[in-house]
Amino acid sequence: MAHSELRGMLWVWWLMLLASSWLMGSVRADPQVPCYFIFGDSLVDNGNNNDDMASLARANYMPYGIDFPGGPTGRFSNGLTAVDVIAQLLGFEDFNPPYAAARDRAVLTGVNFASAAAGIREETGQQLGDRISFRGQLENYQTAVQEVVNILGDEDSAASYLSKCIFSVGLGSNDYLNNYFMPAFYSSSRQYTPEQYANVLIEQYSQQIRTLYDYGARKVVLMGVGQIGCSPNELAQHSPNGETCVDRINSAIQIFNRKLIALVDEFNTLDGAHFTYINAYGIFEDILANPSAHGLTVTNRGCCGVGKNNGQITCLPYQTPCPNRNEHLFWDAFHPTEAANIIVGKRSYSAHESSSDAYPMDIRHLAQI
Repeated sequence: MAHSELRGMLWVWWLMLLASSWLMGSVRADPQVPCYFIFGDSLVDNGNNNDDMASLARANYMPYGIDFPGGPTGRFSNGLTAVDVIAQLLGFEDFNPPYAAARDRAVLTGVNFASAAAGIREETGQQLGDRISFRGQLENYQTAVQEVVNILGDEDSAASYLSKCIFSVGLGSNDYLNNYFMPAFYSSSRQYTPEQYANVLIEQYSQQIRTLYDYGARKVVLMGVGQIGCSPNELAQHSPNGETCVDRINSAIQIFNRKLIALVDEFNTLDGAHFTYINAYGIFEDILANPSAHGLTVTNRGCCGVGKNNGQITCLPYQTPCPNRNEHLFWDAFHPTEAANIIVGKRSYSAHESSSDAYPMDIRHLAQI
């Protein structure tokens, strides 16, 4: 065989190999779990409080979503939320639709039930108007489960399917922010000490989460409450210098979080249950202790807002936000920027930076069970 002919065959073989590898690389792998369901408040709401709800807790206007593909969606951030980041890391090609907009078979890959201003307690957030409490979110989930049963054909198939999915649950922030530490609207701080209030919350939360378990949830992520006492709104109201976090708020939240960890241990005794706790409080504590290591330069002011710390009034419609959004910890008076949400999402998914980020395992290992 002539050298030129051999070279020609090798060239064709090399092109075929290159094309084959390109095609294989372009085929997207399946997600690590079949579906991802989300329950929570404005930290993860992606549109359930939009047009059909009489609520002040809405974010479907600019500049919210200024860095999100397609613009405002109802997410309380300039871009991605932490659960968006987790969904990407789990291998989902698309973000979970809000339950209010979910259609047809969308429920099979998971939907987002979260609602801004929602809490564990039914009255939490009521001064902001309509919202879907955790009880209401669970009712919507029960309806969704019936849809899964109808699609898959029977309850056993639905139960087997749902047992492989991941459920993210993050409530409690508003039970402090828009209840216990808002005495002008709520009497809870006069009724209970912080210890008593945490017990009342955990008791109710436990019953609600048991409902989730009874309706098929087996891989459950319980998101701890973050450092609300360090948010621009609380700094503006209660910090002596606009920088020092409000200890009485953070101390109360730590009581709740410790009891939530104990709840994880309790639920993990149930048949087939794999519950885990994400230490959002500790992740924020770490960021605040060394912001420059995370690429952040501003931790005590909202990127968009009005008044002291840009936190006395939250981001207004069509207000011009800060240009250096990727350097801010907070987007508005209460909520993290996309930059911060990426940090939280990555550390929730993989606790390689600190073993205390998740207990007893991170989301990556939960998905593999």
